[in-house]
Amino acid sequence: MAGIDPVVPPPTHTVAPHPSTPAPPAAAGAVLQDRLAGWVSDLTTLHELTERLVRTRSVDGALHELLRAGAALVGARRGLVVLEPASGLGQATTVGLGLAHADLGHIETVPRGSTSYGRLLDGLPGSPRPSEIAHPDLLGEAELDPRHREVAARLGYAASYALPLATEAAGRLGAAVWLYDEPAEPSERRRHLAGLYTRYAAEHLARLLELEHARAQVAAVAEELLPSRLPRVPGVRLAARHRTGPHGGGDWYDALPLPEGALGLAVGSVSGSGPGAVAAMGRLRASLRAYAVMEGEDPVAVLSDLELLLRLTEPARSATALFAYCEPDRRKIVLAGAGHSPPLIVGDRRTEYVETSLSAPLGMLSCWEAPSVELTPAPGETVLLYTDGLLQRTGDPMDRAFARLHAAAASAPRAIRDDPAAIADHVLRALLPDGADTADSADDIVLLAARFD
Repeated sequence: MAGIDPVVPPPTHTVAPHPSTPAPPAAAGAVLQDRLAGWVSDLTTLHELTERLVRTRSVDGALHELLRAGAALVGARRGLVVLEPASGLGQATTVGLGLAHADLGHIETVPRGSTSYGRLLDGLPGSPRPSEIAHPDLLGEAELDPRHREVAARLGYAASYALPLATEAAGRLGAAVWLYDEPAEPSERRRHLAGLYTRYAAEHLARLLELEHARAQVAAVAEELLPSRLPRVPGVRLAARHRTGPHGGGDWYDALPLPEGALGLAVGSVSGSGPGAVAAMGRLRASLRAYAVMEGEDPVAVLSDLELLLRLTEPARSATALFAYCEPDRRKIVLAGAGHSPPLIVGDRRTEYVETSLSAPLGMLSCWEAPSVELTPAPGETVLLYTDGLLQRTGDPMDRAFARLHAAAASAPRAIRDDPAAIADHVLRALLPDGADTADSADDIVLLAARFD
């Protein structure tokens, strides 16, 4: 790697000049030029490595990049980083480079006080925490803990070099340790570069930890605003799946028991993301519940009231929503949608979208109103309500995304069609394979399944 070439010793037959002997002008100029070239090369290397680090968007990704770059800087092949934020902004974790999970387990059996990372994180009683710890010849140290000697011999490392990870604002974050297969230690130049890099890496890690903590808080609030459990209503079984984007979004769902054995089902999405969208989503969902109790048998009236509320209280936002008034004993559904995707009916004899009237989203018209539609699911059919995020996460144009959703629902095996939760999971896996439903995305996902007996 540029700027990190090992120092080549002079040939054995050369004799170093006496310190008092002045260097010829030409030789002095060459030495200065070599030093400048080395500095430029080192700066270029640090720039390249920090550029790669800053492109990481997760704590785990940053830790792995830190280990790889640090190994190149100090000339090691393996290493581990122990993350233990003193601020409590993240969980303690250990990540390895060139070490299997079992190898890390062996290292963790060594008494913490005899490990480099343990002394960097905890310090010694009455002593300041060291800024670095080098063990050029671990197995040659007479005072080395016997368990540490045993683990080092088993894993095949003979030397180590460790640096702390800390910032002034966040305090202690963790420690990084690099392992050598043979007795060795980094040169002063390598130590200097590794120190500069790890200080920058610690600042980057602190920012990522704060960001992940904020995202977790927003996600927790969003989950608290959604139903903790779905109601049990005779004649229908319910299941819901919700995935929140990293910034927190405004997608929501609801299932509300209504008088005379009826059931209200709703899904919706508030524009924007972050805490503001989550708060708006909570207010909108709570308002819809109130309107559903008062006039749920008329979904158009429910959404009209919701549109007026949104326009008066959230004039800078728009929202889509779909509300369905269900009578499970009659298998009758009356629904209305405002700029929302149509439900999908899944059964043994059909898989088809419900034909709903076109309507603008809430908050975009001076007066919202659209006709409702009525449908009667056959016994054993499941109605899927969802938000646009389910389609947008596919990355396809909307017409193709609708076709893919239809195909995913139609491919549900007959053996699982009695279970709305199994149908919902199947649709997510088929439409968003390889964990795409749980990956970070700007789009939330809501999928609400209602199976009618």
